[in-house]
Amino acid sequence: MTAPIVRTLSELRAMTRGWQRAAEIIGVVPTMGALHDGHLSLVARAKEQADRVIVTIFVNPKQFNTPEDLENYPRTEHEDAAKLERFGVDAIYVPDGAQIYPDGFATNVSVSGLTEVLCGAHRPGHFDGVATVVTKLFTQTSADLAFFGEKDFQQLQVVRRLARDLDLGVEVVGCPTIREIDGLAMSSRNLLLSDQARGRAAVLSDVMEDMASALTSGASIGDLMTEAKARLKASGFGDVDYLEMRTNDSLALIERAEEPARLFAAVWMAGVRLIDNIDVPVAR
Repeated sequence: MTAPIVRTLSELRAMTRGWQRAAEIIGVVPTMGALHDGHLSLVARAKEQADRVIVTIFVNPKQFNTPEDLENYPRTEHEDAAKLERFGVDAIYVPDGAQIYPDGFATNVSVSGLTEVLCGAHRPGHFDGVATVVTKLFTQTSADLAFFGEKDFQQLQVVRRLARDLDLGVEVVGCPTIREIDGLAMSSRNLLLSDQARGRAAVLSDVMEDMASALTSGASIGDLMTEAKARLKASGFGDVDYLEMRTNDSLALIERAEEPARLFAAVWMAGVRLIDNIDVPVAR
């Protein structure tokens, strides 16, 4: 079934008002397009839990740090709509900038405490852009449920916090990271890698899995860092923005797996910034 592509807030609200009157649960899957199986797993989950499902596609300029990155981000609306056909979603919301940030827009949503570390430390203002657009999309879609992947775990925690703090009435559902056969976390940015770079990129997940195993066996992350970075460099990776273990809830930096934690990485491969995270069970 081909879902209607809705481009204005007035069109969208004309749809959602009827769903709300019927007491139907509205689920939203916010995306920036260039959909892959990771996004589609969120759509499948939304179809299981909600009566109505809206997929949003909006390349949010406020969460990019350079004009070049914004310009290069893949835009594949036609292909995205085709991929969504088999799910029978109820609407694909594709607003332009004026629908999200109209003339005179002057409000910024900022979440403190979770945004100063990891990607927040390397991409100033990024999470303000995420928090602002997500707040807009939640209110515009009248969502009851919102579905986000754990691949962007810091983003997931930021969105959970803003939904709770602002009483938005949205339950934020985290869904497992979907990976390629070789272990690389699915990402729209993978499309920017050459075939050769794409083949080398899978080493990141191998390195992280080995680190997580050692951490669960009682090692400290400091013990593992030199070898891990050497393996990444030997595989063709460039700068490592971070490779850290942090607690699940507060994202506090820790050295040993003495409480529920995740291993986080952001590394560069052939000019493309790749992020990943994996669960680290409490050390035995």
